[in-house]
Amino acid sequence: MIFKQVCATLLVGMGLLATSAAAEGTNPVVTLKTSMGDITLELYADKAPITVANFLKYVDNGFYKGTLFHRVVRNFMIQGGGFTTKMGLKSTLPPIKNESDNGLKNTRGTIAMGRTILPHSAAAQFFINTVANRRLDFKDPSSGGIGYCVFGRVTKGMDVVAKIEAAATGIRGGMRNVPKTDIVIIDVVREIVAPEAEVEFEVEPMVPDVVDAPAPAPVQ
Repeated sequence: MIFKQVCATLLVGMGLLATSAAAEGTNPVVTLKTSMGDITLELYADKAPITVANFLKYVDNGFYKGTLFHRVVRNFMIQGGGFTTKMGLKSTLPPIKNESDNGLKNTRGTIAMGRTILPHSAAAQFFINTVANRRLDFKDPSSGGIGYCVFGRVTKGMDVVAKIEAAATGIRGGMRNVPKTDIVIIDVVREIVAPEAEVEFEVEPMVPDVVDAPAPAPVQ
């Protein structure tokens, strides 16, 4: 049993830890080390295995080093993981399937994938909900109802999220809501043990919402 646990811990190179963790009932934990402080996330490999495995590939390849939180909207979300400090859009792996139909909601403190208007276009960009954004939840499989895939939650560092959300923003590189002072993701590192959650995660019955969701910035 000990040997199996050690092997599972070592299977990180190709995103295999996400599948193993889901099978054993323990989820991967990562820390976003930013220029404004650390944000720790528990990733729901059991609920969004494709999305978590994809995210961890970017983590393990060092893709997020030096990227920005490039879109910050108060009382909505903070988005990052795609642009360099010179507002250059990074090349990504192919887009993945949208796993928004997993029962998880865009509640405060959850992390979800950014995408274009195309339902299955998520690649590397992600956003952290700073309020409950129920209009971003899955409603139906249509392009207008599929929503945005939640794949984890903040377990430590919501104070850092709040500081990022409060940053002054403007127009830069033709984009709105860009922080005037760079908020840099210095690195994203894996943790071994999940910390205690600071944010209560809600799993509620889905409630239809007729309000169209504003789309996070395109990922490519």
